[in-house]
Amino acid sequence: MSMQEEEVGRSSAFGRLLGLEILSAGGGEATVRLAMHDGLRNLHGKLHGGALFSLIDSAMGQASHSLNDGTPDSVTLECKVNYIRPVSEGELTCRAWVEHSGKRTQVIEAEVHQAGKLVAKALATFARL
Repeated sequence: MSMQEEEVGRSSAFGRLLGLEILSAGGGEATVRLAMHDGLRNLHGKLHGGALFSLIDSAMGQASHSLNDGTPDSVTLECKVNYIRPVSEGELTCRAWVEHSGKRTQVIEAEVHQAGKLVAKALATFARL
């Protein structure tokens, strides 16, 4: 089995380093969970924005790839994130969905929630390879 086949439906090595858990991926949607841990804290003791972005980007990638049977076939061109509230503890869930899938690009949205509250919202453009 190739490395690419082993990675289908699983998080990347970087995602595993962060502790990302793919809960679902299919039909242009994905849900990924991240449990807060000390390695993800910024200097203020809150979840680092880069870790939150990585959760979003990974969920978006899984949503995109789910349209191609899970095979990675796209990359992030740009992503805008609105950080809404800080996170100190607990688990975050990111749901991402493909709004538009064209021949060359995809538009993907995502929301991150914690305990029913919106933590971040994102909009991205992915390039199809």
